[in-house]
Amino acid sequence: MLGAIIGDIVGSTYEFGSCKIKTFTLFRPGCRPTDDSIMTIAVGRACADADITDEDDFKDKVTSHMRRLGRMYRAAGYGGMFYRWLMSDRMGPYGSFGNGSAMRVSPVAYAGRSLEEVEQLAKWSAEVTHDHPDGIAGAQAVAGATYLARMKESKDAIKEYVEKNFYDLSSFTLDEIRPSYKFDVTCQGSVPQAIRCFLESESYEDAIRLAVSLGGDADTQAAMAGAIAEAYYGIPDEISEQGLSYLDETLLEEYEAYAEWLY
Repeated sequence: MLGAIIGDIVGSTYEFGSCKIKTFTLFRPGCRPTDDSIMTIAVGRACADADITDEDDFKDKVTSHMRRLGRMYRAAGYGGMFYRWLMSDRMGPYGSFGNGSAMRVSPVAYAGRSLEEVEQLAKWSAEVTHDHPDGIAGAQAVAGATYLARMKESKDAIKEYVEKNFYDLSSFTLDEIRPSYKFDVTCQGSVPQAIRCFLESESYEDAIRLAVSLGGDADTQAAMAGAIAEAYYGIPDEISEQGLSYLDETLLEEYEAYAEWLY
């Protein structure tokens, strides 16, 4: 989960800036945790609190933690429909295929005890809002790749898994798409690119730099790439400490409650 949070924080000041280079300042004034971090923490708390074998209980916990934390941080940058859902006590899923389902999903890769269970949890975590098949697929692709990275599978194996089940990753490279790539909040237009950032990376830091350098939905793509990269490489202590310093007392306590459960 921390890999996603730090990716979000690093990308937060570049979201609409069309950064197209890797040699940017990693943490700069204005960096902050956005909706990506807050919803990732909420899913992590749900994983810690729920019976992960019970669909209704898991979905109830995801919903309650997302609404609880989201209402505490109302100006975090939510999309319009999600904000309506967040502020409602009754609104159900609304057919979204946006990348919100994929940016928040990484904690399920640590809760699930098998790839199949991780995919199921990813589906359930998406369906409370993003119940469109593409929204579900985006969440499952990121969660599955993160789980396989945790299991020390090779990049070739992770790529094969994603291509077999979700997206074509062989038809483009980052250098090929970077000049024309634009802001895209759909799963199908941002998740494959974020996974490719991990595949082409040489370290955790390199993965989030590559994600930001696409010049698209920088914070969300860095969150997705960062989630997988954390599981594969780990995060250098200096970057972890800097990233955590951007969480206020409440978010830090929420993160630590999840981390205590995890470890």
